[in-house]
Amino acid sequence: MADRHQQPQPAQQNHQHRSQTTRSSHGSFLSKLQAHVPNSTQLIGLLTLLVSGGILLLLTGITITATVLGLIFFTPILIVSSPVWVPLVTVLFLTAAGFVSMCGFGAAVVGGLSWMYRYFKGMHPPGSDRVDYARSRIYDTASHVKDYAKDYGGYLHSKVKDAAPGA
Repeated sequence: MADRHQQPQPAQQNHQHRSQTTRSSHGSFLSKLQAHVPNSTQLIGLLTLLVSGGILLLLTGITITATVLGLIFFTPILIVSSPVWVPLVTVLFLTAAGFVSMCGFGAAVVGGLSWMYRYFKGMHPPGSDRVDYARSRIYDTASHVKDYAKDYGGYLHSKVKDAAPGA
């Protein structure tokens, strides 16, 4: 009997091992949980996120509800008065499109005139080197054509005289 008290039984040994394991696992779980506990700044940020998200969700619902109710109430009025609205909207759209395009064309003309003024004053605006290169190429080509015409112009004139001696 004395041996029985000194050596724990396998069931008691297993129970003691489980209690030590659960204590150590609870301790490690609690330590891991405490390591991930948010601080007060993170908690305030989360609270702010929840409040602002809730407000935005509420405002979204109110907006959708007001839109649907507005469509329900105003669609019959729009349908009945559409013979007036369609031409009016068309005229307003064409007027606005014309005004915007004229403003754009005006800005382009002012920009072009400004560039030309700076170019002719010798201020070398961006792209002036390309214009100079194109101008020199055109001049060279024109002079080559002129020289070619001088060289072969007499040849053609003599051929015309051969074909029509009185000319």
